[in-house]
Amino acid sequence: MKPVSLNSALAAAVKAARVAGKVIHANWHKPKRVNSAEAHDIKLELDVRCQLLIEKILAGSFPQIPVLGEEGSTGDTAAEYRWVIDPIDGTVNYFFGMPHAAVSIALEHKQKSVVAVIYDPFTDEIWTTTKGAPTRLNGKIIRVSQRTRLNDCIIAMGFSKSRDNLQKSLPHLIRISKQAKKIRIMGSAALELAYVASGRLDAYIERTINLWDVAAGSLLVENAGGEFYVLPAPNGKLRMCADNGKLRKQLKIGSLLK
Repeated sequence: MKPVSLNSALAAAVKAARVAGKVIHANWHKPKRVNSAEAHDIKLELDVRCQLLIEKILAGSFPQIPVLGEEGSTGDTAAEYRWVIDPIDGTVNYFFGMPHAAVSIALEHKQKSVVAVIYDPFTDEIWTTTKGAPTRLNGKIIRVSQRTRLNDCIIAMGFSKSRDNLQKSLPHLIRISKQAKKIRIMGSAALELAYVASGRLDAYIERTINLWDVAAGSLLVENAGGEFYVLPAPNGKLRMCADNGKLRKQLKIGSLLK
């Protein structure tokens, strides 16, 4: 396959994110059809509808590139290039009327993110970057925070609700909460990563998460001067920590993610 123009891919992803975001915002206060409800998650008809919108727009410019998405995949997702999509990251927040959810779109080349877009339709903030370029928020270059002392920092954490994960995560939550200025559990991995890239958060940690939750945000963080650590977890999940590049030892990332 010929190399993909990253600028063209970015333009397509921005268009798709904004179109999906408009639909998300327009339906914010309307009744929502639930496709399935699990113990700690909700799947909406709107998730599927937004992913189909995104796929249609991306295919208009790049019909040959497959999609790996939270709401299903198309084509050969082991191909050299693939889109990785979360149409509504933060669905539970959104379902309960909380305006903290986002569209996340990444283009991967050989399973490495090379284009990233995260769009918050409630604040009209769009984070963008491509491989080797700076991270931008609404067109303005942004950088991670420069805080070096954990007791000056705001740390976001997230938890899958399995017994094993909670048993391993809660001691770290207690430890970090005693040291950090504040702990936040916000419910949208994409936005937590975008906030780390923006310097609003100093680090974000999840022991069990999906690729589509972090594919875009990880590149935003790295291109804004931060660091993204990731390890494989059971059942195709990931363990990850994103930070400003100055907190690894204080957070004890090795023990936290094992």
